[in-house]
Amino acid sequence: MTTIAKPFTAIILAADRTAADPVAEATGAPCKALAPVGGIPMVLRVLTALQQAREVGPCILCGPSKEIISQSPELETIIAKHRIRWIPPRETPSTSAFEALQLIKDGSPVLLTTADHALLTPAVVDYFCSQSRQADRDITVGLAPYAMLRNAYPHCRRTVSKFRDGSYCTCNLFAFLTPQSYKAADFWKRVEQQRKKPLRIIGICGWWTVVRYLLGWLTLEGGVQRIARRMGLRGKPIIMIHPEAAVDVDTVGDLVLVNDIVAKREKSGTPE
Repeated sequence: MTTIAKPFTAIILAADRTAADPVAEATGAPCKALAPVGGIPMVLRVLTALQQAREVGPCILCGPSKEIISQSPELETIIAKHRIRWIPPRETPSTSAFEALQLIKDGSPVLLTTADHALLTPAVVDYFCSQSRQADRDITVGLAPYAMLRNAYPHCRRTVSKFRDGSYCTCNLFAFLTPQSYKAADFWKRVEQQRKKPLRIIGICGWWTVVRYLLGWLTLEGGVQRIARRMGLRGKPIIMIHPEAAVDVDTVGDLVLVNDIVAKREKSGTPE
């Protein structure tokens, strides 16, 4: 008898980190998630990609506030039409993720992403989710080789993590694949609470792990595994094959880049 895998429940973090987000201010949007890319608010692009992905079922949208949602009939409509569950954002991304994970009672695998992932496509989502299922771990994280990103988008500015076996950029794609993995959000909360105290963060992550990274001894796989073990979990990096997976909208410069990419896609007829 063939067992049908449960679809992923998607959690989308859609609240602004600061009261005056520069991307929102530059576009006149009430929040960054509603900043338009190619004339479409970013959060709608993300929700559409998730709805069209084969691997994804229910969606939980964490933020923006109800007052802001009421200013976007398009967002109100897609929430109602697709039965997307909305919850109010918490103080930080980690606490928002933690609260959203508490709502999942059936042990479904979870995909966590963000509303500023404006170039997200069903293909990117399905690739990450299918590779995560095959990993047979508790948690996975999507990363893109920096060389691939630089080759595709030379002017894209991203934070680069350098490991013994290569340099990588994060992709705002995280999978929680077992009920035990949900506690990773609590670990994230602890790190975020100590963000202004580097020594305490090092203590949480493990001194030897940090030393090995700084000396250039740590491989990507080894680093993810070590951090996961600190949580009592099994972790694995998922190496993405889509350079756009590493492009989100943190700055006005990023917004210009993604608008240019979307315009070129539309001109060439490339599916989004």
